[in-house]
Amino acid sequence: MPTVLDKTLKRQLIVNKEPYILTLSPTGFMILPKGKRKGVEIPWHSVVNGDAALATALNASLQFTAESEKPKKVATRRTPRSRPKGV
Repeated sequence: MPTVLDKTLKRQLIVNKEPYILTLSPTGFMILPKGKRKGVEIPWHSVVNGDAALATALNASLQFTAESEKPKKVATRRTPRSRPKGV
């Protein structure tokens, strides 16, 4: 008989030589890079309904769009200040 998932369960896994934390809970699961706070959270009802793939694709496209719209840092050249004469 399977064990009921009634509390959070965390496991570490390696994907492409990078460590990730998988958190299983009664409401869904979350995967995030080890040491980070933000990750992908998918509720169980989305997995059962088939909405998880659509939601994942949407989040990935939104994240890609947000990263591409970030202003790029422009390197500025600072000129040294001249000292007042007599100092």
